[in-house]
Amino acid sequence: MSGIGADPGVLRIGNASGFYGDRFAAWQEMLDGGDLDVLTGDYLAELTMLILGKDQLRDANLGYAKTFLRQLETCLGTALERGVRLVTNAGGLNPAGLADELRRLTERLGLDAKVAHVEGDKLARPDALTANAYLGGFGIAECLRAGADIVVTGRVTDASLAVGPAIAHFGWSRTDFDALAGATVAGHLIECGAQVTGGNFSFFTELPDGARRPGFPIAEIAADGSTVITKHPGTGGAVTPETVTAQLLYEVGGPHYLGPDVVTRLETVELTADGPDRVRVSGTRGLPPPATVKVGINNLGGFRNSMTFVLCGLDIEAKAALVREQLTEAVGAEGLEFVLARTDHPDSADTEAASALLHVHLRDSDGKRSGRAFSSAAVELALASYPGCTLTTVPGRATPYAVFSADFVPQETVPHVAVLPSGERRDIPPASVTADPSAETGADPATADGPSPQTTAETTTAAAAMTAGSTTTATRRGPLGELVGARSGDKGGNANLGVWARDDAGHAWLRTFLTTDRLRELLPEAADLQIDRHELPNLRAVNFVLHGLLGQGVAASTRFDPQAKALGELLRSRIVDLPSPAPEEIA
Repeated sequence: MSGIGADPGVLRIGNASGFYGDRFAAWQEMLDGGDLDVLTGDYLAELTMLILGKDQLRDANLGYAKTFLRQLETCLGTALERGVRLVTNAGGLNPAGLADELRRLTERLGLDAKVAHVEGDKLARPDALTANAYLGGFGIAECLRAGADIVVTGRVTDASLAVGPAIAHFGWSRTDFDALAGATVAGHLIECGAQVTGGNFSFFTELPDGARRPGFPIAEIAADGSTVITKHPGTGGAVTPETVTAQLLYEVGGPHYLGPDVVTRLETVELTADGPDRVRVSGTRGLPPPATVKVGINNLGGFRNSMTFVLCGLDIEAKAALVREQLTEAVGAEGLEFVLARTDHPDSADTEAASALLHVHLRDSDGKRSGRAFSSAAVELALASYPGCTLTTVPGRATPYAVFSADFVPQETVPHVAVLPSGERRDIPPASVTADPSAETGADPATADGPSPQTTAETTTAAAAMTAGSTTTATRRGPLGELVGARSGDKGGNANLGVWARDDAGHAWLRTFLTTDRLRELLPEAADLQIDRHELPNLRAVNFVLHGLLGQGVAASTRFDPQAKALGELLRSRIVDLPSPAPEEIA
């Protein structure tokens, strides 16, 4: 073991950022809160790459998360004093530029910090605004082995921020698949910050402080890849098997999670309580990675604009129809979209409760129709449309939007380079052993969910057997969320929806009840979509991938919930036939 931490047998990795815009003070809080060996920060998402791409169009020297520099101003000295290595993907589209800015920052602060960066993810696609391959953790490890105090990357997989330090600390090779898979799970669990410590948790009202200000997470990774997820003492929120389950289900597809270093078999993961705010994650098995890596691509798709009409009181549908006819006549039907949100309640005593919202969107290729021509046409209806006509915004210009897509290229075609603190450039070779994911997982290269594509067929035989062997037919009406938790998110134009039961009897009922056909009934907007269903028995969970729910991706979506973050809570609110007596009484 080469070692980058105080304990050769355990590496303590904290995380202080789950997205570009997360809690500003988290870096300082994590450094002050207790012992750490490594502190990571995840800033990148598909939408973030678009934002950084627009920054770089204005100034070629930008393209990185500027917030990271301001966060380090007050706490870099603390990190260096305590020997905590910092690893972040805040480099975005310009990791070399951020590394240079960090060197200037350390010089201005009178500190001595060794800065390294990882590059090579940015691919040449002349027709794209951004095109970046998802690199693995071995470049990060090379930088840390060379003594870097700070490692900046561009687009690596989110989990690689933890996998890289673990490789450096334990000396894992390319074929230590089980250990790499375990560290991948650890990285996935802490990458979204407070989401694993009680943030965005279905049963948040049961947490000690209602998850008012959850602490950020820590992964204590062992040499075999097993991990304990925890947080600093005295911080808010909680770490329980359920909070960990919720995050493990976030933005994944089938049981086999594909990445550039390893295929992680999520169906092998076991969670056990390990004391207050401690959950042990063990048993994870890994397989060789695929020969390809995912490339995330953002292309400018055109321009769009939106206006919202408030429809109050009676005749809501007729009022919406009148606006539709008037605006279509004014600007033409092409690219025009109307979404009526029935937020109104009958016999309401105030205007807001009595009103529905008609959202109108217009997209075009050059912004002429969707600009002032559209928004002014909407405002001009104020005195010539339905009774009570009012809008929520004033006329505005159209804004550009991007379309996200994914491609897959051979690993050996992607340059993976570690630029060491000395300036030396070291090429990182691709995976030495790869495998066709379809041989193990039934993967379909046409679908993309996570670092590489995968899909599996719905499991129906076991569910049918459980139905036949059920000992009770009594039911009661209630919201699905009484018995299950859920977490959902986005992956390009697809949405993932993970649902877990709280005990074994609830799981037996859940996997029988929640088929793809049932999901289509409960979520009518998904009725015509391809839906993949995956079972994860160790987590008492089923996970769904809803293909195309988000259209051309978050940046292009006009959906009310463009990132599908609330999809799980919508599902939990649906009234269904629940087992009666409750599952725990059946067991």
